[in-house]
Amino acid sequence: MEDQVLAALAATLASDAAVRNDAERHLADLSTNEAFPISLISIASHTSVPKDLRQSALFSLKRLIVKTWSSSFEEYDGTSSINDPIKEQVRQSLLSLATSGDGEVQVVRAASDVVSKIASVDFPEQWPNLLSTVLHRIRQANAGQLHGILIVLGNLIEDGFDEEQFSGSAMDLIKALYDVSVDNEKKLTSRAFAVSNFRACFDTMELVFQENKAAVKQFMQTASDAWTPFFLDVLNMPLPDMPEKGQENANTEIVKTWRGVVALKTQVVKALDKVQTLFPQLLTAHALKLFGAVWQGLKAQLGPYIIMYVEGEYQGRMEDADRLPYTIDFLVMEELDFICTMIGDKNVRRELETQLSSETSTNGSYGGSWFAEAMQVLIGYSQITVDDEGMWELDVNIFLAEETAETSNYSTRSACSNLVVKLCYWSGPVVHSLVDFSKTVFANGNHKMKEATLFILKQVLDEFGTTDHIMEPDAAGMFLEQIRETMQDSDADHFLKARSFALAGALLTGPGEYFTNVLPDFAQLTLNELDNNVWEVVKVSCIRVLQEYMKSLPATKAPGFQKQVVSGIAKFVSKIDMEDLKESEDLLDTLVETLRDAIMAAPGHCLEHPALDILFTLASQGANSFATTMLVNEAFESIASAMASMGLEMYTKLCAKVLPTLSGALDVADMTEQSALSDMAIQLMSTLAENGPSPLPQGFIATVMPKLYRIIFSNADFNVHQSATLTIKHLLAHDFQQVLVWQDADTGKSGLEIILIIVDRLLGPEVDDPSAAEVGGLAVELVEKAGADKLGNYLVQLLQIIAIRLSTATHAGTIQNLVMVFARLSLANAKDILDFLAQVQIPEPTPGTGLEIVMRIWLENCVHFAGFDEIRQNVIALTNIYNLHDERLMSIPVQGDLVVELTSRIKTRSQSKKQPDQFAVITAPLKLLKDLLAEMSAPPNSANFSKKGLDGHVSDDAEDDGWEDEPNVLDLGSPSTRSDLMGLMDESRWNNRTADDETNKYLVSFFQSIQNDLLFQSLYPSFNDAERDKLTHLDQLL
Repeated sequence: MEDQVLAALAATLASDAAVRNDAERHLADLSTNEAFPISLISIASHTSVPKDLRQSALFSLKRLIVKTWSSSFEEYDGTSSINDPIKEQVRQSLLSLATSGDGEVQVVRAASDVVSKIASVDFPEQWPNLLSTVLHRIRQANAGQLHGILIVLGNLIEDGFDEEQFSGSAMDLIKALYDVSVDNEKKLTSRAFAVSNFRACFDTMELVFQENKAAVKQFMQTASDAWTPFFLDVLNMPLPDMPEKGQENANTEIVKTWRGVVALKTQVVKALDKVQTLFPQLLTAHALKLFGAVWQGLKAQLGPYIIMYVEGEYQGRMEDADRLPYTIDFLVMEELDFICTMIGDKNVRRELETQLSSETSTNGSYGGSWFAEAMQVLIGYSQITVDDEGMWELDVNIFLAEETAETSNYSTRSACSNLVVKLCYWSGPVVHSLVDFSKTVFANGNHKMKEATLFILKQVLDEFGTTDHIMEPDAAGMFLEQIRETMQDSDADHFLKARSFALAGALLTGPGEYFTNVLPDFAQLTLNELDNNVWEVVKVSCIRVLQEYMKSLPATKAPGFQKQVVSGIAKFVSKIDMEDLKESEDLLDTLVETLRDAIMAAPGHCLEHPALDILFTLASQGANSFATTMLVNEAFESIASAMASMGLEMYTKLCAKVLPTLSGALDVADMTEQSALSDMAIQLMSTLAENGPSPLPQGFIATVMPKLYRIIFSNADFNVHQSATLTIKHLLAHDFQQVLVWQDADTGKSGLEIILIIVDRLLGPEVDDPSAAEVGGLAVELVEKAGADKLGNYLVQLLQIIAIRLSTATHAGTIQNLVMVFARLSLANAKDILDFLAQVQIPEPTPGTGLEIVMRIWLENCVHFAGFDEIRQNVIALTNIYNLHDERLMSIPVQGDLVVELTSRIKTRSQSKKQPDQFAVITAPLKLLKDLLAEMSAPPNSANFSKKGLDGHVSDDAEDDGWEDEPNVLDLGSPSTRSDLMGLMDESRWNNRTADDETNKYLVSFFQSIQNDLLFQSLYPSFNDAERDKLTHLDQLL
């Protein structure tokens, strides 16, 4: 059996697909043999078997287990099962393999993964001795065995235990981890791994805390009292000798000790940060000692950090196989983050303020304060690393992503930025400390220290821009003089020069407005640098800062600068390879934003130079980027709206400028089958039409309608069809008369006939729901503009087709769009609409009258409608229908509330498929009223408001026992945080939308008016408690 399994496993790794498929089938056949799982474990346990086959055996075992072990697994198929004796053998053999000290870490990890999978369903009932066995082995384990045991424990903590299981084991588990962590005889990396597992316990402990606060408080306080002295010892541990360059990956004692100490310190800081985030009260008594120890560590590590990363090319961001960081850059980031968290502690804050008060009263300055030291340390760590220099020179997009903080590349520099922003609470000491230290740096420092000083200052200015802090004129003036010299120095380092231009913009356009008189001079200096500097990083920095200048320039100077900015961007773009530009989203977005701000500074002048041509060039290169497409569309919307507000003549000139370009882009897209380019061009055309005047310029319809007609009948993507449909709707809304008189040259059909053909096409079965998502808006616009006199018999046919298409629609947007046709028409004459729908017969697959089908779909979906206008129109239409008291509605069955099962068991996805949710069946009038109540705000004294005030905070009389269990920082890695965030996706929560004030008043008035209505009174007992609560407190909702 074992030989057969091994041969099949080997065949699954073959390069020939046919061989692999045969091997998979053979393994599936073998899996029905009860010896199969034992054979897999035996293969995985043999050190003579190649590592990839050992891993493959364990992966196959995991697949078998999730399908056959327990019905609690979502993948369980119930086709076969493993008997209990085999299960017991599998448990013990796997645990032995995972904790055996096997030299192959990947094999140990795979075995541990299967152990935790089994434990998630078997512990403690079917595997009661699991944890005791593991914890017993930890005491006698050698280094290799201990490593395997820690892997098993880590997997159990993260995936194997639920809250109840963890609660029963936490004391023994944490004690065992503590014993490993404090044992100086153990390897440093093993101790770090134990601390990492201890930190992982906090995620589960937080969930337990929600259910049993008192017990968790006591337990955590005891644990904290034991661990904190150890943490302090590690933090105070000096750094060992640093490895020489080129030897950092050598297998020497120096390297092992360095890595081990750094890894242990890093895990301790991460654990402390976790404690402070989740249970801040635990560290309050030790806050000053911990803060001081971490800060001293940061000061001590600055020298090695600079040698390794700022001056040298040591490899950073390194983790071992257990995901334990062991390079000092990771340690520094964790320490900076911890200091940032601890700044919020009341004892730390009080101590800093005491020091400030003492320093200013003694010396009259902040020179000897902690803040002065902090600025020096932060500037030191903010220096550009050699690695960053190389990446930024290679790809300016990386530089831009760092500048805009739109990057997942969290770095030491990012951590410094976060901390200095937190310190801006003490704006005076921060600015004065920066002023003092910058004088020294710019007098004697190197270019990296100067750049880092300006970087930190930029973070301070950005933070001031979001608060009421303003930099003092003297300080701002001093910084401006420092950077002016650098800006004008042709020999200055290019990164320092780029930073200087960025900072000048922040100083000149930020709060205070002290230097508006020199702003044009600096803007001109920036334009000159854009034209003349050879470094791309300097050019893009100039382009970015020109955005701020164009927003702040005096109106009299804006047109002149607009032309220069457009010229500078045109010159920059002309020297870039267009294929490279397509892949440079950050650069594209920066160019579009600057061009937009330049145009909007004086929109009436944008037709005098190639600004729009450049915008469309950038648009075509960024057509595949959603972010760039949105930016271009928003920019063009602002331009079109501004030009239209200047009158028909100016808008006509804009159309003459852009329509040929957009039409040409559509032609190119057709020839090259670039759907993204079609989408971009048609979106811009739709924006142009939407923002146009009424009537539109003569010839507008004749220019765009043939293109739109062709697109609707093409196989373009759904978003292209949607944009084209919206464009036609805007044309009808702005100039229906021009549409009427237009005649298509190719077909000879009138504009009205073309529109009807388009609507018929979109409503037909050959067009999918997403592509037809906007046809309802077009149809209702056509009906309202043309009316029965122009549409004649087409009106009845059109509405009948819409009802039939609605009966099969599944896409939420399409359903809303089609329903809104009948809603809009019901605003004027609801009875005629109901009578018409009663005569319509809907064919298979959903047979019935139009009234039955449309009303059912309408009432079951309208609570999901989006858009204030749509919601308001829907509400008014439904009230009009209710007021008819049409008997026909009473016989229409509609889906009501969810039938809640009386069980606490969580339903898996597979169980949901087998046993889908059940809903009550109610009458249409009852559903109609329930929908209207859902659109109405909840009363202030309802359950939703009883525990929270208007600002969302717990009211003053809420229980407060002094336990600071509210986290200082939102921890996105925390299970409870993830649970809360996922809770926002619960339909019952996000579906409880708040109507706008006017709609809410209308609903209150409506329900007050029907209080004595016999139909309403007969339906009232069927409302749930929340609905009755609203009806009882109508007077509080006005």
